[in-house]
Amino acid sequence: MLKLYSWNVNGIRAVEKKGFLNWLHTEKPDVLGIQETKAHVDQLSQAVLHPDQYESYWSSGVRRGYSGTAVFTRVSPILCMTDFGHLALDGEGRIVMLEFEKFFYFNVYFPNGGSGEERLQYKLRFYDEFLKLVESFRKQKPIVICGDVNTAHKPEDLARPKENANTSGFMAIERDWLDKLESHGYIDAFRLFHEGNGYYSWWDMKTRSREKNVGWRIDHFWVSTELKKHIVSADIHPDVLGSDHCPISLKLSL
Repeated sequence: MLKLYSWNVNGIRAVEKKGFLNWLHTEKPDVLGIQETKAHVDQLSQAVLHPDQYESYWSSGVRRGYSGTAVFTRVSPILCMTDFGHLALDGEGRIVMLEFEKFFYFNVYFPNGGSGEERLQYKLRFYDEFLKLVESFRKQKPIVICGDVNTAHKPEDLARPKENANTSGFMAIERDWLDKLESHGYIDAFRLFHEGNGYYSWWDMKTRSREKNVGWRIDHFWVSTELKKHIVSADIHPDVLGSDHCPISLKLSL
């Protein structure tokens, strides 16, 4: 059994002070992908860089205090990649890819398109180039994608779909890409086990929406169909605090 977790921590240095390492050692995920680390490795404690029983792999963008991804793993990977030779994908530290024996694992912090048309177009370019990227790797092995996708796919994936129809994160042009991902043979693992609304992974902290569970499910595990029979469970963990997102998990039997 392989236990995979994903969590947008909204700042690794901030969440470290809120008990991140205690949670890591209590929960003991085999592989944990985190997003929005907002730090370069020279800004991090040795405790975070080298947690007991874990290897860690980091990708940071040029801009300090912005974006960034990392993976903590108890299973040594065959290969790690953080740069893929494409301007739309590289430069902001948004992807850490690990190759394991049975699959490629992509931990991704997809762009947010909410700050204007330019960033929305960047987000859409990133989406398209990322799909090309994983499809090229899929020729060798199945794929596991995790991370903050920054889009709610269906109306049941956010508390107020009608009010947010023109909001980045639920615009038709963004949701269409998730339809496209699905049509290429990728499965939203959570929806194999849970139907309906009320399951969210992000809440606006300014409006204290977490207390009312007025949220969005924008953190996902997508698994290529070759691995479908190996999916044991997929869950969201809203009781875990420390960020405006909560962790999500996937169990695979391989």
